[in-house]
Amino acid sequence: MQEAIQDADIIQRVLKGEQQAFSILVDRYQHFVFTIVLRMVNNREEAEELAQDTFVKAYRFLADFNNNSKFSTWLYSIANNTCLSFLRKKQGITISAEEGQISLLAERTGMAEKAPSRSEERSQKALMALAIQKLPAQDAELITLFYMAEQSLDEIGTITGTDTNHVKVKLFRARQKLKTIIEKYYSNELSHL
Repeated sequence: MQEAIQDADIIQRVLKGEQQAFSILVDRYQHFVFTIVLRMVNNREEAEELAQDTFVKAYRFLADFNNNSKFSTWLYSIANNTCLSFLRKKQGITISAEEGQISLLAERTGMAEKAPSRSEERSQKALMALAIQKLPAQDAELITLFYMAEQSLDEIGTITGTDTNHVKVKLFRARQKLKTIIEKYYSNELSHL
């Protein structure tokens, strides 16, 4: 039943004083937020704390949400900014990749030739995650937003404050850089898969 309730309806209920309704949004998006945060900080304990901070901020500023974008896009930008602030304090941004979308990314970069076995798929995912970590932070963020967080080009533009066409070009270039990294550092490993 909770799945049938639209985010906008839940937000209106919370804004009208039904504070416990926010738990529906937390349940719906907790895995999404935790996955994004964990990818950025690469530490489970810190990710749990930052995910919680993200929901606290979302609750506090819920009245500022406008329905021009999806709630998940708005929530992603809060999670992203929370992590970036945290990482700036620690001096060093790293973004790793989520397993769920790596094979799709491998196809897009031209690295997937045939249907891999389960162990080959795991190896391919691990190599792709390592390759993404070698990308500059902005490129890794675009790859992460598009493939792991499944944000549209318009949503990525909203999150990053960039024109949609510019996002498209930057994403294309990020994929090209990723392909070059894979070919340079991991071509032997991929040929054995």
